[in-house]
Amino acid sequence: MDEHDWLARRFEGHRTHLRAVAYRMLGSLSEADDAVQEAWLRLSRTGTEDVDNLGGWLTTVVGRICLDMLRSRKSRQEDPVGAQLPDPIIGREGGIDPEHEVLLADSVGLALLVVLDTLDPAERLAFVLHDMFALPFDEIAPIVGRSPGATRQLASRARRRLQGSPTVPDADLTRQREVVDAFFAAARGGDFDALVSVLDPDVVLRAEGGVVPAGTTRSVRGAATVASQALMFRQAGAGGVLRPVLVNGAAGMVVTRDGVPQTLFAFTVVAGKIAAIDLIADPDRLATLAFEPLS
Repeated sequence: MDEHDWLARRFEGHRTHLRAVAYRMLGSLSEADDAVQEAWLRLSRTGTEDVDNLGGWLTTVVGRICLDMLRSRKSRQEDPVGAQLPDPIIGREGGIDPEHEVLLADSVGLALLVVLDTLDPAERLAFVLHDMFALPFDEIAPIVGRSPGATRQLASRARRRLQGSPTVPDADLTRQREVVDAFFAAARGGDFDALVSVLDPDVVLRAEGGVVPAGTTRSVRGAATVASQALMFRQAGAGGVLRPVLVNGAAGMVVTRDGVPQTLFAFTVVAGKIAAIDLIADPDRLATLAFEPLS
């Protein structure tokens, strides 16, 4: 085995971890793969002679690449941060593909990624690398160009933003499914009161596609407002087939016509109530998502 093959094998041993870091940083599976590939190119050019901890070195490299990508994304006015929902990981009701399991560790639901998208890029980096991957602040500080103390404050600010948002769903998937099923039964039956009863008073609905311009999201909040929107779903989904799926490991639903996905619903169920609904109905966006066979 030559040196290049040996280095490639060592890198492959870290690829899954690096992809998990990049997915949390970027919320995009394709961009995460690009970041990991760029890390490999940098490693192949640099070598490992001066690297004591390859895993840690690669994690910081991926973090730096993702930080640059987030800053570039934020600076492009035609593609503002948060303009579309993060990439969901969609699986069968029976469980997530093993390839995606590590991406979803630590309850990385779609709602969490949405909130991470609202953070400043440096705040997101500090929070993801420290709180999710236990990287010390003195190793994160050089990436953001700040002192360890200032980097700690970045993570602290991110943490405060997350604390006020429903990002971690109930652990009981069966109970999640019961609540989601009750939501759709009430919507299809036109029962406004029943809809309100399964919604958290401060529920947020984020919709991409359908009634909003392509590539953007619209957000509404409050049980009564979301329930009214859900009654509109009943008409929009007429003739469609509801198929239960997992979206980032949580109970979700996809509406199909002739086996083709029309609308994807991701739910965050907290304390037995729906606290967040993320909806993708843009045909172009749906065509880019990896759905397992739904028939």
